[in-house]
Amino acid sequence: MSTENEGTAAPTPPAAPSAPPVPVAASTPDPAVPAPQDAPAQASGAEHTQQLPPTPPAPPAAPPAYGHEQAPAGQPAPPVQPAPPVHPAAPYGAEAWPPPPPAVPGYGGGQGGGAWGVPLTADGTPQPKPKGRGGLIAAVLVAALLAGGVGGGVGYWAAQRDHSGSGSTTISAPSTPKDLKRDAGSVAGLAAAALPSVVTIEASAGDGEGGTGTGFVYDEQGHILTNNHVVASAANGGKLSATFSDGKKYEAEVVGRAQGYDVAVIKLKNPPSNLKPLALGDSDKVAVGDPTIAIGAPFGLSNTVTTGIISAKNRPVASGDGSGGKNSYMSALQTDASINPGNSGGPLIDGRGAVIGINSAIQSAGNGGFGGGQAGSIGLGFAIPINQAKNVAKSLIDTGKPVYPVISVSVDLQAKTDGAKISEQGAPANELVDPNGPAGKAGLKPGDVITEFGGKQVDSGPTLISLIWTYKPGDTVKLTYVRGGKPTTVDITLGSRVGDK
Repeated sequence: MSTENEGTAAPTPPAAPSAPPVPVAASTPDPAVPAPQDAPAQASGAEHTQQLPPTPPAPPAAPPAYGHEQAPAGQPAPPVQPAPPVHPAAPYGAEAWPPPPPAVPGYGGGQGGGAWGVPLTADGTPQPKPKGRGGLIAAVLVAALLAGGVGGGVGYWAAQRDHSGSGSTTISAPSTPKDLKRDAGSVAGLAAAALPSVVTIEASAGDGEGGTGTGFVYDEQGHILTNNHVVASAANGGKLSATFSDGKKYEAEVVGRAQGYDVAVIKLKNPPSNLKPLALGDSDKVAVGDPTIAIGAPFGLSNTVTTGIISAKNRPVASGDGSGGKNSYMSALQTDASINPGNSGGPLIDGRGAVIGINSAIQSAGNGGFGGGQAGSIGLGFAIPINQAKNVAKSLIDTGKPVYPVISVSVDLQAKTDGAKISEQGAPANELVDPNGPAGKAGLKPGDVITEFGGKQVDSGPTLISLIWTYKPGDTVKLTYVRGGKPTTVDITLGSRVGDK
Protein backbone atom coordinates (compact mmCIF):
# COMPACT_ATOMS: atom_id res chain seq x y z
CA MET A 1 0.00 0.00 0.00
CA SER A 2 1.40 3.36 -0.93
CA THR A 3 0.52 6.33 1.20
CA GLU A 4 1.47 9.90 1.55
CA ASN A 5 2.39 11.42 4.87
CA GLU A 6 0.84 14.47 6.44
CA GLY A 7 2.55 17.44 7.95
CA THR A 8 4.83 19.05 5.38
CA ALA A 9 4.13 20.90 2.16
CA ALA A 10 6.12 19.41 -0.70
CA PRO A 11 5.92 18.43 -4.38
CA THR A 12 4.43 15.16 -5.60
CA PRO A 13 6.12 12.03 -4.18
CA PRO A 14 7.29 9.11 -6.30
CA ALA A 15 4.80 6.46 -7.30
CA ALA A 16 4.15 3.52 -5.00
CA PRO A 17 6.89 0.87 -5.09
CA SER A 18 4.57 -1.96 -6.11
CA ALA A 19 1.07 -2.69 -7.17
CA PRO A 20 -0.32 -4.86 -4.36
CA PRO A 21 -0.27 -2.27 -1.55
CA VAL A 22 -3.22 0.14 -1.78
CA PRO A 23 -2.08 3.66 -2.79
CA VAL A 24 -2.45 6.11 0.05
CA ALA A 25 -2.33 9.85 -0.25
CA ALA A 26 -0.08 11.89 1.96
CA SER A 27 -1.32 14.94 3.62
CA THR A 28 0.05 18.42 3.35
CA PRO A 29 -0.31 21.27 5.81
CA ASP A 30 -2.56 23.36 3.57
CA PRO A 31 -6.29 23.35 4.51
CA ALA A 32 -8.57 21.14 2.47
CA VAL A 33 -11.90 22.26 1.15
CA PRO A 34 -14.47 19.92 2.69
CA ALA A 35 -16.79 18.28 0.24
CA PRO A 36 -20.46 19.20 0.76
CA GLN A 37 -22.64 16.42 2.02
CA ASP A 38 -25.74 15.65 0.08
CA ALA A 39 -28.95 16.09 2.01
CA PRO A 40 -31.45 13.28 1.61
CA ALA A 41 -34.05 14.04 -1.02
CA GLN A 42 -37.64 14.51 0.13
CA ALA A 43 -40.34 13.42 -2.26
CA SER A 44 -43.08 15.90 -2.97
CA GLY A 45 -46.49 14.87 -1.75
CA ALA A 46 -45.15 12.13 0.50
CA GLU A 47 -47.08 13.36 3.51
CA HIS A 48 -50.43 11.55 3.90
CA THR A 49 -53.65 13.30 4.87
CA GLN A 50 -56.56 11.94 6.87
CA GLN A 51 -59.99 11.98 5.28
CA LEU A 52 -62.63 13.69 7.41
CA PRO A 53 -65.80 11.72 8.15
CA PRO A 54 -69.01 12.84 6.42
CA THR A 55 -70.94 15.56 8.17
CA PRO A 56 -73.57 13.98 10.46
CA PRO A 57 -77.16 15.28 10.46
CA ALA A 58 -77.79 18.20 12.75
CA PRO A 59 -78.90 17.23 16.25
CA PRO A 60 -82.39 18.21 17.39
CA ALA A 61 -81.15 21.06 19.52
CA ALA A 62 -78.18 22.52 17.62
CA PRO A 63 -76.14 25.25 19.24
CA PRO A 64 -76.80 28.72 17.81
CA ALA A 65 -74.83 29.62 14.72
CA TYR A 66 -73.25 32.98 14.14
CA GLY A 67 -75.98 35.63 13.50
CA HIS A 68 -78.97 33.32 14.08
CA GLU A 69 -81.13 32.62 17.10
CA GLN A 70 -84.00 30.23 17.57
CA ALA A 71 -86.68 30.33 20.26
CA PRO A 72 -86.91 27.35 22.58
CA ALA A 73 -89.60 24.83 21.73
CA GLY A 74 -93.07 25.65 23.04
CA GLN A 75 -92.52 29.41 23.39
CA PRO A 76 -93.58 32.13 20.95
CA ALA A 77 -90.87 33.59 18.84
CA PRO A 78 -89.79 37.09 19.82
CA PRO A 79 -90.51 39.92 17.45
CA VAL A 80 -88.08 40.34 14.62
CA GLN A 81 -85.72 43.22 15.19
CA PRO A 82 -84.71 45.41 12.29
CA ALA A 83 -81.32 44.61 10.81
CA PRO A 84 -78.53 46.92 11.93
CA PRO A 85 -77.11 49.32 9.37
CA VAL A 86 -74.13 48.07 7.35
CA HIS A 87 -70.85 49.81 8.11
CA PRO A 88 -67.43 49.36 6.55
CA ALA A 89 -65.33 46.78 8.34
CA ALA A 90 -63.25 48.23 11.14
CA PRO A 91 -59.78 46.97 11.99
CA TYR A 92 -59.42 44.23 14.55
CA GLY A 93 -59.60 45.69 18.02
CA ALA A 94 -62.33 48.19 17.16
CA GLU A 95 -66.01 47.47 17.54
CA ALA A 96 -66.16 45.52 14.30
CA TRP A 97 -67.58 42.33 12.93
CA PRO A 98 -66.38 39.68 12.64
CA PRO A 99 -64.54 39.66 15.97
CA PRO A 100 -60.73 39.16 15.84
CA PRO A 101 -59.44 35.57 15.95
CA PRO A 102 -58.13 34.17 19.23
CA ALA A 103 -54.47 34.95 20.01
CA VAL A 104 -53.53 31.26 19.68
CA PRO A 105 -55.91 29.18 17.54
CA GLY A 106 -56.73 25.84 19.07
CA TYR A 107 -56.27 22.63 17.14
CA GLY A 108 -59.74 21.61 15.89
CA GLY A 109 -61.59 24.32 17.87
CA GLY A 110 -61.83 25.51 21.42
CA GLN A 111 -64.32 24.79 24.12
CA GLY A 112 -67.92 25.82 23.57
CA GLY A 113 -67.79 26.54 19.85
CA GLY A 114 -66.24 25.85 16.52
CA ALA A 115 -62.66 26.55 15.55
CA TRP A 116 -61.79 29.93 14.10
CA GLY A 117 -62.07 29.88 10.32
CA VAL A 118 -63.88 26.51 10.16
CA PRO A 119 -66.85 26.85 7.72
CA LEU A 120 -70.33 26.04 8.90
CA THR A 121 -72.45 23.25 7.54
CA ALA A 122 -75.61 23.88 5.54
CA ASP A 123 -77.78 23.98 8.64
CA GLY A 124 -75.50 26.45 10.41
CA THR A 125 -73.69 24.09 12.73
CA PRO A 126 -69.89 23.92 12.93
CA GLN A 127 -68.25 21.06 11.11
CA PRO A 128 -67.18 18.14 13.30
CA LYS A 129 -63.70 18.32 14.81
CA PRO A 130 -61.06 16.48 12.72
CA LYS A 131 -59.45 13.54 14.48
CA GLY A 132 -55.94 13.56 13.01
CA ARG A 133 -54.33 16.46 14.86
CA GLY A 134 -56.10 15.66 18.11
CA GLY A 135 -54.57 12.20 17.96
CA LEU A 136 -51.16 13.76 17.35
CA ILE A 137 -51.48 16.03 20.36
CA ALA A 138 -52.49 13.09 22.52
CA ALA A 139 -49.51 11.13 21.30
CA VAL A 140 -47.18 14.04 22.04
CA LEU A 141 -48.56 14.43 25.52
CA VAL A 142 -48.22 10.73 26.23
CA ALA A 143 -44.61 10.85 25.09
CA ALA A 144 -43.99 13.90 27.24
CA LEU A 145 -45.48 12.23 30.27
CA LEU A 146 -43.37 9.16 29.77
CA ALA A 147 -40.30 11.36 29.47
CA GLY A 148 -41.37 13.22 32.57
CA GLY A 149 -40.57 10.19 34.68
CA VAL A 150 -36.95 10.69 33.66
CA GLY A 151 -36.58 14.41 33.07
CA GLY A 152 -38.81 15.70 35.85
CA GLY A 153 -41.96 17.64 35.02
CA VAL A 154 -41.71 17.72 31.23
CA GLY A 155 -45.19 16.19 30.81
CA TYR A 156 -46.71 18.82 33.10
CA TRP A 157 -44.98 21.57 31.14
CA ALA A 158 -46.30 20.21 27.83
CA ALA A 159 -49.86 20.02 29.13
CA GLN A 160 -49.71 23.53 30.57
CA ARG A 161 -48.17 24.94 27.38
CA ASP A 162 -51.06 23.57 25.31
CA HIS A 163 -53.47 25.87 27.16
CA SER A 164 -51.22 28.76 28.15
CA GLY A 165 -51.21 30.54 24.81
CA SER A 166 -47.67 31.87 25.33
CA GLY A 167 -45.54 32.34 22.24
CA SER A 168 -42.37 30.71 23.58
CA THR A 169 -41.62 28.53 26.54
CA THR A 170 -38.28 26.93 27.38
CA ILE A 171 -37.22 24.32 29.88
CA SER A 172 -33.97 23.90 31.75
CA ALA A 173 -31.98 20.77 32.38
CA PRO A 174 -31.90 19.50 35.93
CA SER A 175 -29.46 21.34 38.13
CA THR A 176 -25.86 20.36 37.43
CA PRO A 177 -22.95 20.53 39.84
CA LYS A 178 -20.59 23.47 39.47
CA ASP A 179 -17.73 21.15 38.56
CA LEU A 180 -19.10 18.46 36.25
CA LYS A 181 -16.80 15.44 36.57
CA ARG A 182 -16.04 13.22 33.59
CA ASP A 183 -15.07 9.65 34.19
CA ALA A 184 -11.33 9.09 33.80
CA GLY A 185 -11.99 6.32 31.29
CA SER A 186 -14.29 8.40 29.07
CA VAL A 187 -13.04 10.03 25.88
CA ALA A 188 -13.17 13.41 27.61
CA GLY A 189 -11.21 12.06 30.57
CA LEU A 190 -8.56 10.35 28.43
CA ALA A 191 -8.18 13.42 26.21
CA ALA A 192 -7.83 15.72 29.22
CA ALA A 193 -5.06 13.51 30.60
CA ALA A 194 -3.18 13.21 27.29
CA LEU A 195 -3.43 16.73 25.84
CA PRO A 196 -0.86 18.35 28.20
CA SER A 197 1.75 15.88 26.86
CA VAL A 198 1.05 16.51 23.15
CA VAL A 199 2.86 19.29 21.26
CA THR A 200 2.36 21.09 17.98
CA ILE A 201 5.65 21.13 16.06
CA GLU A 202 6.63 23.90 13.68
CA ALA A 203 9.61 23.16 11.43
CA SER A 204 11.16 25.44 8.86
CA ALA A 205 14.24 25.27 6.66
CA GLY A 206 16.70 28.08 6.12
CA ASP A 207 14.74 29.23 3.05
CA GLY A 208 11.53 29.47 5.06
CA GLU A 209 9.90 26.29 3.78
CA GLY A 210 8.46 23.93 6.35
CA GLY A 211 5.26 22.74 7.90
CA THR A 212 3.31 21.85 10.99
CA GLY A 213 2.97 18.47 12.65
CA THR A 214 2.54 16.87 16.04
CA GLY A 215 4.62 15.04 18.62
CA PHE A 216 4.30 13.81 22.19
CA VAL A 217 6.45 13.75 25.31
CA TYR A 218 8.51 10.54 25.30
CA ASP A 219 10.47 10.90 28.55
CA GLU A 220 11.18 13.29 31.41
CA GLN A 221 14.43 14.46 29.79
CA GLY A 222 12.52 16.45 27.16
CA HIS A 223 12.59 14.04 24.21
CA ILE A 224 9.65 14.31 21.84
CA LEU A 225 8.66 11.43 19.53
CA THR A 226 7.32 12.32 16.08
CA ASN A 227 7.58 11.51 12.35
CA ASN A 228 10.71 12.09 10.33
CA HIS A 229 8.78 13.91 7.61
CA VAL A 230 7.51 16.43 10.18
CA VAL A 231 11.00 17.65 11.14
CA ALA A 232 13.05 16.82 8.04
CA SER A 233 12.98 20.40 6.74
CA ALA A 234 14.62 21.69 9.93
CA ALA A 235 17.25 18.94 10.21
CA ASN A 236 20.05 20.94 8.58
CA GLY A 237 20.19 24.38 10.13
CA GLY A 238 16.46 25.07 10.18
CA LYS A 239 14.23 26.21 13.02
CA LEU A 240 12.22 23.88 15.21
CA SER A 241 9.74 24.63 17.99
CA ALA A 242 7.19 22.74 20.09
CA THR A 243 4.07 24.34 21.56
CA PHE A 244 2.16 22.69 24.41
CA SER A 245 -1.61 22.74 24.90
CA ASP A 246 -1.27 25.59 27.42
CA GLY A 247 0.31 27.77 24.74
CA LYS A 248 3.88 27.63 26.06
CA LYS A 249 6.42 27.37 23.26
CA TYR A 250 9.92 25.88 23.41
CA GLU A 251 12.78 25.75 20.95
CA ALA A 252 13.88 22.25 19.99
CA GLU A 253 16.59 20.41 18.09
CA VAL A 254 16.74 17.16 16.13
CA VAL A 255 18.34 14.26 18.03
CA GLY A 256 18.02 11.64 15.31
CA ARG A 257 15.96 10.67 12.27
CA ALA A 258 15.06 7.35 10.64
CA GLN A 259 13.79 8.05 7.16
CA GLY A 260 12.99 4.40 6.41
CA TYR A 261 10.85 4.06 9.52
CA ASP A 262 9.53 7.65 9.31
CA VAL A 263 10.40 8.13 12.98
CA ALA A 264 12.30 11.03 14.54
CA VAL A 265 13.26 12.19 18.03
CA ILE A 266 13.67 15.86 18.91
CA LYS A 267 14.57 17.43 22.25
CA LEU A 268 13.41 20.61 23.93
CA LYS A 269 16.38 22.92 24.53
CA ASN A 270 15.06 24.17 27.88
CA PRO A 271 12.39 21.66 28.92
CA PRO A 272 10.03 22.48 31.78
CA SER A 273 10.43 20.56 35.00
CA ASN A 274 6.91 19.14 35.04
CA LEU A 275 7.00 17.08 31.84
CA LYS A 276 4.61 14.12 31.87
CA PRO A 277 5.51 11.40 29.33
CA LEU A 278 2.62 9.51 27.82
CA ALA A 279 2.38 5.86 28.82
CA LEU A 280 3.34 3.45 26.04
CA GLY A 281 1.07 0.49 25.35
CA ASP A 282 1.67 -2.83 23.59
CA SER A 283 0.74 -2.59 19.91
CA ASP A 284 1.10 -6.37 19.47
CA LYS A 285 -1.91 -6.91 21.73
CA VAL A 286 -4.20 -4.49 19.89
CA ALA A 287 -7.30 -6.10 18.38
CA VAL A 288 -9.45 -5.03 15.45
CA GLY A 289 -12.41 -3.11 16.85
CA ASP A 290 -10.52 -1.65 19.83
CA PRO A 291 -11.36 2.04 20.42
CA THR A 292 -8.79 4.64 19.38
CA ILE A 293 -8.22 8.34 20.02
CA ALA A 294 -6.03 10.43 17.71
CA ILE A 295 -4.61 13.74 18.92
CA GLY A 296 -2.88 16.31 16.76
CA ALA A 297 -2.99 19.59 14.88
CA PRO A 298 -4.84 18.92 11.60
CA PHE A 299 -4.42 21.89 9.27
CA GLY A 300 -2.76 23.73 12.15
CA LEU A 301 -5.73 23.31 14.51
CA SER A 302 -3.82 22.37 17.65
CA ASN A 303 -5.20 20.10 20.38
CA THR A 304 -7.72 18.40 18.11
CA VAL A 305 -9.14 15.09 19.33
CA THR A 306 -10.87 12.51 17.12
CA THR A 307 -12.07 9.00 17.85
CA GLY A 308 -12.51 5.71 16.02
CA ILE A 309 -11.50 2.08 16.17
CA ILE A 310 -8.68 -0.16 14.99
CA SER A 311 -9.84 -1.07 11.48
CA ALA A 312 -6.99 -3.47 10.61
CA LYS A 313 -3.57 -4.64 11.77
CA ASN A 314 -0.34 -5.39 9.94
CA ARG A 315 -1.38 -3.24 6.98
CA PRO A 316 1.68 -2.92 4.68
CA VAL A 317 2.15 0.74 3.82
CA ALA A 318 4.75 2.51 1.72
CA SER A 319 4.53 6.25 2.35
CA GLY A 320 6.31 9.23 0.87
CA ASP A 321 6.67 12.75 2.27
CA GLY A 322 6.19 14.41 -1.10
CA SER A 323 9.76 15.73 -1.25
CA GLY A 324 10.97 13.24 -3.82
CA GLY A 325 12.92 11.26 -1.23
CA LYS A 326 12.78 7.55 -0.61
CA ASN A 327 9.69 5.85 0.71
CA SER A 328 9.12 4.79 4.28
CA TYR A 329 7.68 1.39 5.11
CA MET A 330 5.51 0.24 7.97
CA SER A 331 3.33 -2.67 8.95
CA ALA A 332 0.72 -0.23 10.11
CA LEU A 333 -2.23 -0.07 12.45
CA GLN A 334 -5.19 1.13 10.39
CA THR A 335 -7.78 3.35 12.07
CA ASP A 336 -10.89 5.24 11.04
CA ALA A 337 -10.22 8.00 13.58
CA SER A 338 -10.10 11.18 11.52
CA ILE A 339 -6.47 11.96 10.62
CA ASN A 340 -5.59 14.95 8.45
CA PRO A 341 -2.51 16.96 7.43
CA GLY A 342 -0.87 18.10 10.67
CA ASN A 343 -1.84 14.98 12.63
CA SER A 344 1.47 13.37 11.62
CA GLY A 345 3.63 12.42 14.59
CA GLY A 346 0.76 12.63 17.06
CA PRO A 347 -0.21 9.78 19.36
CA LEU A 348 -2.84 7.18 18.64
CA ILE A 349 -4.03 6.07 22.06
CA ASP A 350 -6.22 3.19 23.18
CA GLY A 351 -9.18 3.00 25.55
CA ARG A 352 -6.83 3.16 28.56
CA GLY A 353 -4.98 6.25 27.37
CA ALA A 354 -1.79 4.37 26.40
CA VAL A 355 0.00 5.16 23.13
CA ILE A 356 -0.31 2.31 20.64
CA GLY A 357 0.95 4.10 17.52
CA ILE A 358 2.29 7.23 15.85
CA ASN A 359 -0.12 8.71 13.29
CA SER A 360 1.81 8.86 10.06
CA ALA A 361 -0.11 8.54 6.79
CA ILE A 362 -3.56 8.63 5.22
CA GLN A 363 -5.31 7.30 2.17
CA SER A 364 -6.74 10.14 0.12
CA ALA A 365 -9.54 10.02 -2.42
CA GLY A 366 -7.91 12.72 -4.59
CA ASN A 367 -5.28 12.19 -7.26
CA GLY A 368 -5.40 8.42 -7.05
CA GLY A 369 -3.86 8.47 -3.62
CA PHE A 370 -0.41 9.62 -4.75
CA GLY A 371 -0.45 13.15 -3.44
CA GLY A 372 0.36 16.34 -5.30
CA GLY A 373 -3.03 17.77 -4.38
CA GLN A 374 -4.73 18.49 -1.10
CA ALA A 375 -5.35 15.39 0.97
CA GLY A 376 -7.96 14.89 3.64
CA SER A 377 -9.41 12.18 5.83
CA ILE A 378 -11.69 9.57 4.28
CA GLY A 379 -11.50 7.30 7.31
CA LEU A 380 -8.32 5.47 6.31
CA GLY A 381 -5.46 6.46 8.59
CA PHE A 382 -2.25 4.58 9.35
CA ALA A 383 -0.06 4.59 12.43
CA ILE A 384 3.40 3.16 13.12
CA PRO A 385 3.01 0.53 15.86
CA ILE A 386 4.51 1.85 19.09
CA ASN A 387 6.49 -1.36 19.71
CA GLN A 388 8.47 -0.66 16.55
CA ALA A 389 8.67 3.09 17.17
CA LYS A 390 10.12 2.77 20.68
CA ASN A 391 12.89 0.45 19.42
CA VAL A 392 13.78 3.05 16.81
CA ALA A 393 13.58 5.87 19.37
CA LYS A 394 16.00 4.08 21.71
CA SER A 395 18.54 3.74 18.92
CA LEU A 396 18.16 7.40 17.92
CA ILE A 397 18.54 8.64 21.50
CA ASP A 398 21.54 6.38 22.18
CA THR A 399 23.46 6.84 18.92
CA GLY A 400 21.63 9.43 16.82
CA LYS A 401 21.32 6.85 14.02
CA PRO A 402 18.71 4.26 13.08
CA VAL A 403 19.45 0.54 12.88
CA TYR A 404 17.57 -1.63 10.38
CA PRO A 405 17.18 -5.42 10.35
CA VAL A 406 18.06 -6.84 6.90
CA ILE A 407 18.22 -10.12 4.99
CA SER A 408 20.75 -8.69 2.48
CA VAL A 409 18.88 -9.16 -0.81
CA SER A 410 17.76 -6.77 -3.53
CA VAL A 411 13.99 -6.94 -3.98
CA ASP A 412 12.32 -6.14 -7.31
CA LEU A 413 9.67 -3.61 -6.24
CA GLN A 414 8.10 -3.56 -9.71
CA ALA A 415 7.66 -7.31 -10.12
CA LYS A 416 4.12 -8.49 -10.87
CA THR A 417 4.26 -11.65 -8.80
CA ASP A 418 2.35 -13.04 -5.87
CA GLY A 419 5.17 -12.42 -3.43
CA ALA A 420 8.45 -10.53 -3.14
CA LYS A 421 10.77 -11.44 -5.99
CA ILE A 422 14.53 -11.22 -5.52
CA SER A 423 15.97 -9.18 -8.39
CA GLU A 424 17.64 -11.07 -11.24
CA GLN A 425 19.26 -8.16 -13.02
CA GLY A 426 20.66 -4.67 -12.47
CA ALA A 427 23.70 -5.77 -10.49
CA PRO A 428 26.08 -8.71 -10.10
CA ALA A 429 24.52 -11.80 -8.50
CA ASN A 430 26.63 -11.41 -5.33
CA GLU A 431 25.10 -7.95 -4.86
CA LEU A 432 21.54 -9.08 -5.53
CA VAL A 433 21.97 -11.76 -2.86
CA ASP A 434 24.92 -11.34 -0.50
CA PRO A 435 26.35 -14.86 -0.12
CA ASN A 436 27.55 -13.96 3.38
CA GLY A 437 24.27 -12.32 4.36
CA PRO A 438 21.29 -13.90 6.14
CA ALA A 439 19.42 -14.87 2.93
CA GLY A 440 22.56 -16.10 1.15
CA LYS A 441 23.49 -18.32 4.08
CA ALA A 442 19.95 -19.74 4.04
CA GLY A 443 20.31 -20.71 0.36
CA LEU A 444 18.23 -18.04 -1.39
CA LYS A 445 19.18 -16.99 -4.96
CA PRO A 446 18.21 -14.28 -7.47
CA GLY A 447 14.77 -15.00 -8.93
CA ASP A 448 13.41 -16.71 -5.82
CA VAL A 449 9.99 -15.45 -4.73
CA ILE A 450 9.47 -14.97 -0.96
CA THR A 451 5.84 -15.78 -0.05
CA GLU A 452 5.86 -15.86 3.78
CA PHE A 453 7.86 -14.15 6.50
CA GLY A 454 7.37 -14.81 10.19
CA GLY A 455 4.18 -16.74 9.47
CA LYS A 456 2.59 -13.81 7.60
CA GLN A 457 1.81 -13.84 3.89
CA VAL A 458 4.00 -11.73 1.62
CA ASP A 459 2.31 -10.37 -1.52
CA SER A 460 4.84 -7.76 -2.66
CA GLY A 461 8.27 -6.24 -2.09
CA PRO A 462 6.97 -3.40 0.14
CA THR A 463 5.08 -5.94 2.25
CA LEU A 464 8.29 -7.92 2.83
CA ILE A 465 10.22 -4.79 3.85
CA SER A 466 7.40 -3.73 6.19
CA LEU A 467 7.42 -7.13 7.89
CA ILE A 468 11.22 -7.34 8.21
CA TRP A 469 11.31 -3.95 9.93
CA THR A 470 8.94 -5.08 12.65
CA TYR A 471 11.79 -7.24 14.00
CA LYS A 472 15.19 -6.45 15.47
CA PRO A 473 18.67 -7.44 14.23
CA GLY A 474 19.58 -10.88 15.54
CA ASP A 475 15.99 -12.22 15.55
CA THR A 476 15.49 -15.63 13.91
CA VAL A 477 12.46 -15.80 11.63
CA LYS A 478 10.92 -18.47 9.39
CA LEU A 479 10.93 -17.58 5.69
CA THR A 480 9.20 -19.42 2.84
CA TYR A 481 10.29 -18.97 -0.78
CA VAL A 482 9.30 -20.54 -4.09
CA ARG A 483 11.79 -21.68 -6.72
CA GLY A 484 10.64 -23.52 -9.84
CA GLY A 485 7.16 -23.84 -8.38
CA LYS A 486 8.41 -25.64 -5.27
CA PRO A 487 8.06 -23.93 -1.84
CA THR A 488 10.84 -24.16 0.73
CA THR A 489 10.84 -22.94 4.33
CA VAL A 490 14.05 -21.96 6.12
CA ASP A 491 15.11 -20.24 9.34
CA ILE A 492 16.89 -16.95 8.80
CA THR A 493 18.76 -14.80 11.33
CA LEU A 494 18.40 -11.09 10.60
CA GLY A 495 21.44 -8.94 10.05
CA SER A 496 21.70 -5.18 10.57
CA ARG A 497 22.37 -1.94 8.74
CA VAL A 498 23.19 1.34 10.48
CA GLY A 499 21.85 4.59 9.06
CA ASP A 500 19.78 5.48 6.00
CA LYS A 501 21.19 4.90 2.55
